[in-house]
Amino acid sequence: MEAEPPLYPVAGAAGPQGDEDRLAVPDGPEVPLDELVGAYPNYNEEEEERRYYRRKRLGVVKNVLAASAGGTLTYGVYLGLLQMQLILHYDETYREVKYGNMGLPDIDSKMLMGINVTPIAALLYTPVLIRFFGTKWMMFLAVGIYALFVSTNYWERYYTLVPSAVALGMAIVPLWASMGNYITRMSQKYYEYSHYKEQDEQGPQQRPPRGSHAPYLLVFQAIFYSFFYLSFACAQLPMIYFLNHYLYDLNHTLFNVKSCGTKSLGILTGFNKTVLRTLPRSRNLIVVESVLMAVAFLAMLLVLGLCGAAYRPTEEIDLRSVGWGNIFQLPFKHVRDFRLRHLVPFFIYSGFEVLFACTGFALGYGVCSVGLEQLAYLLIAYSLGASAASVLGLLGLWLPRSVPLVAGAGLHMLVTLSLFFWAPLPRVLHHSWILYLVAVLWGVGSALNKTGLSTLLGILYEDKERQDFIFTIYHWWQAVAIFAVYLGSSLPMKAKLAVLLVTLVTAAASYLWMEQKLQQGLVPRQPRIPKPQHKVRGYRYLEEENSDESDVDGGGGGGEQGQGDCGQEEGAQARPLGAEPAGPCRRPCPYEQALGGDGPEEQ
Repeated sequence: MEAEPPLYPVAGAAGPQGDEDRLAVPDGPEVPLDELVGAYPNYNEEEEERRYYRRKRLGVVKNVLAASAGGTLTYGVYLGLLQMQLILHYDETYREVKYGNMGLPDIDSKMLMGINVTPIAALLYTPVLIRFFGTKWMMFLAVGIYALFVSTNYWERYYTLVPSAVALGMAIVPLWASMGNYITRMSQKYYEYSHYKEQDEQGPQQRPPRGSHAPYLLVFQAIFYSFFYLSFACAQLPMIYFLNHYLYDLNHTLFNVKSCGTKSLGILTGFNKTVLRTLPRSRNLIVVESVLMAVAFLAMLLVLGLCGAAYRPTEEIDLRSVGWGNIFQLPFKHVRDFRLRHLVPFFIYSGFEVLFACTGFALGYGVCSVGLEQLAYLLIAYSLGASAASVLGLLGLWLPRSVPLVAGAGLHMLVTLSLFFWAPLPRVLHHSWILYLVAVLWGVGSALNKTGLSTLLGILYEDKERQDFIFTIYHWWQAVAIFAVYLGSSLPMKAKLAVLLVTLVTAAASYLWMEQKLQQGLVPRQPRIPKPQHKVRGYRYLEEENSDESDVDGGGGGGEQGQGDCGQEEGAQARPLGAEPAGPCRRPCPYEQALGGDGPEEQ
C-alpha cells in the first residue's frame, strides 16, 4: 500500500515541477529559508505606505463629515421640536382642551430657564467631563442627552420636561466645545498624514511647524459650518409639513398688533392668544415626535459608529494624568492670556447675533408683519444664506485671517443700523422681500463670524493640551450671552439693537487691538500645563522603581545577596549619563527583552 502524498509540500523538498515553483523561486534543500518565507518579491514599501496614509486621510475626512452631519441633525431636531412645542403651548385653546389646569405656560417658562440658566455653571465641569470621557465619547453622551430631551415630549409633564431641560442645558457647552476641539484635532491629524515623510525625518517627538495645519483647519471649519447652518432649515420641516396646516392666517393672529420692528416692545405685543385653527390629533403629534426621535437616534449612531477617536490612547492618558485639580483650574488660569481677553467681546457677540436672528429679527420684524406662517421660510432663508457663505471662510487661504471676521462684523453693522430705522407695518406683505434679503445678509455675516472665530482659535492655540479649555471658554461666553438675551427678552427693540451694536463695535475694536499687539511681537502669557503623572504600570509607562517588594523586604541575606549581585552587574555594565538604576535586582519585563534592553535605564 503506497503512502499518500503530503497535503502541503515540505520546505526544501523538490516538487513535481522540478527545482522551481510557480513564483520562479528555486526549490531544493540548498535554498535558504528566507527565500521561501520572505517578503513578496513585488512588494513596494513606499507605495504601500502611500496607500496607508491615503486611507488615513480619507478616514479623517469621514470623521469630519460624520461629526458635521451628527451636529446638524442633533441641533435641527432640538430647534424643530422646541419651536413646535412653544407654538402649540402658546395657543390657549390647545392648553385648555388637552392639558386643562396643569399650568403649561409655567412649565414652559421653567423649561426655558433650565435650558438657558444651567450652562452658566458649565465652565466648572466641561473640561473635566471632556478629559474624563474623551472628546468623541463626550460628543456621543451630549447627543444622547439631546435625544433624551426629545423623548420626554411623548409625555409632557413637569417631572419629564423640566429635568430633561436641565440636563440639556448641562450638555450644551460640552457638546459644542468637544465639537470644536474635534474639528481642530482632525485638521492636525490630516496634516500629519499628508506630511508623514517630514514627520519621519523630524522624529515622532518633534512638533510640526506652527500654523502648518491652518489650511486644513479652514477647509474643515467651512465644511462643519456649512452643515451646521443647515440645521436651521431642517428645524423648519415640522412647521412646513405639519404645523402650518393648523395655523390661522395673519389677519387673525396679527389683528391687535399695532407696531413692529424698531417700534416694537418685548416679543409680539398684542399677538393673538389663539393661533391654531384646528387642534392637531394626538396620533399625528406622536408620529412627528417619533420621526424626530428617529433622527436624533440616527445622529447618535453617526457619532458612535463613524466618528473616530480624536486622540491616541496614550495621548488620552496624558491629558487625564495632569491631575483633575489642574484640569479644573486651567480654564480660569487662561484668563491671563491677553488674546483670550481681547476675544471675549467677540464670544459674547457670537451668542447675541444667533439668538437675535432666531427671536429678535424673526419675531419682531418677520412674524410681526407677515404672520406666523412665514416664520419657517424666513429661517430657511437665513439658514441657506449662512450655509452657502460658510465657504467664504476659505478666503483665509489667500487673505489675512482678520478679513473674514472684520467683513462679517462690518456686514452685521450695516444691517443693524438699517434695522434701527425700519418699522414694517403689520399685515403688509409687499415688503416681504426685504425681510428675506435681511435674513440672507444676516446669515452671511453669521457664517463669517463663526468660521473666522473657530479657525482663529484653532490657529492661536495649536497645543492639543489646551484646545478643550479654549473652546470651553468660547462656548461658555456664548452661553452667558444667550442667558443675557433670555433675561432681556422684554426690552424694547431699540434697546436690543443698541446693545447688539455696542457689543459688535467693542468686539471688532478689541480684536483689531489684539492683532496689533501680536504684530508688535508681544508674547502672550499662557499658564503652564503640568507634566503627566502616570500611575499606570504598563508597557507605555514603565516606572523606574522595583515593583517586587520581596527583594527589599524579604528576610535574611536573600535580599542582600540579590542586591549585591545587582550591584556587581550594574558596575560591570556601562549606563548612559543621568540614568537611574532600575531597582534592586529587577528582571527586565518581556517588552524590554523584545527591545533588546535590560531595563528602563537603556531606553
